[in-house]
Amino acid sequence: MLIRIVSILFPLFAIATLGFFVGRHMKPDLTHANKLNMDVFVPALLFGALASKSFQVTTYLPLALATLLLVVGSGAAGWIAARIMKTDARTLVPPMMFNNCGNLGLPLAVLAFGEDALAPAVVMMMVSNLLHFSFGAWLLDRNIRLRNIWQIPSVWATLLGLAISVLEIEIWSPLMLSIRMLGDIAIPLMLFGLGVRLTDSRISEFRIGLIGAALRPLSGMLLASLLLLLIDLPDRQRALLLVFGALPPAVLNYIFAERYRQEPEKVASVVLIGNIASLLFLSVALAVVLPEMSHATGGPR
Repeated sequence: MLIRIVSILFPLFAIATLGFFVGRHMKPDLTHANKLNMDVFVPALLFGALASKSFQVTTYLPLALATLLLVVGSGAAGWIAARIMKTDARTLVPPMMFNNCGNLGLPLAVLAFGEDALAPAVVMMMVSNLLHFSFGAWLLDRNIRLRNIWQIPSVWATLLGLAISVLEIEIWSPLMLSIRMLGDIAIPLMLFGLGVRLTDSRISEFRIGLIGAALRPLSGMLLASLLLLLIDLPDRQRALLLVFGALPPAVLNYIFAERYRQEPEKVASVVLIGNIASLLFLSVALAVVLPEMSHATGGPR
């Protein structure tokens, strides 16, 4: 089991670590690459997964609901923790709510549970990102225009992919292959970009960073376990929900905090320590779900 967990996590952290060292020594400007990823490659990945003939929207509605409740519940845990610590809730709540379901969550889902896990992982990412770019942005700036969310290419790719799935429109195979090839660029670039981005983070607020880094996965896994008692999900989706709960804070939280001047040094500490500590918490989550998945499928994958 230990070897299996290492084999799943190693490619993720190897690419991110490479990005970190390249970022430290070569200091590449990935501004344009990251923009291309968010505006072209990630939308292609989302569209390719959602518009697939095997994707059935109704199959994932319970998972979408569970994800929504998990994100909201994690925010509530962050708010309680902020009150106890006497810190600004707007500093701690977003990193607790919005995890690294894109850069880390998507490749982890595929490596741990196979290509069939991409579609449900995309659904979870879609729910989290829609909340992040709407409620998360509003939480930091009450004057923000929420209609700007419709200008995000990933949102359009999600809606278009869902529409094609619902209408059961079959896309020309060479065109779909081209879209999926573009989408294949997204995941390794996200991991590499995550490593480069972490070079900008600094641990200047160790206490809140350590608390946030532990609270995010612990509260997420606890909430996921409770939700699984209430919402009936297939085995693979159950495993994905628990792993989703264990993911570290998204780097986007630091970018938002910096943009809206919401104590970015504290958020950076939570994000950096959280992503380092994720090696431990994700190992624990995988150690819990992998035996259950093996039992459900009649043996190791």
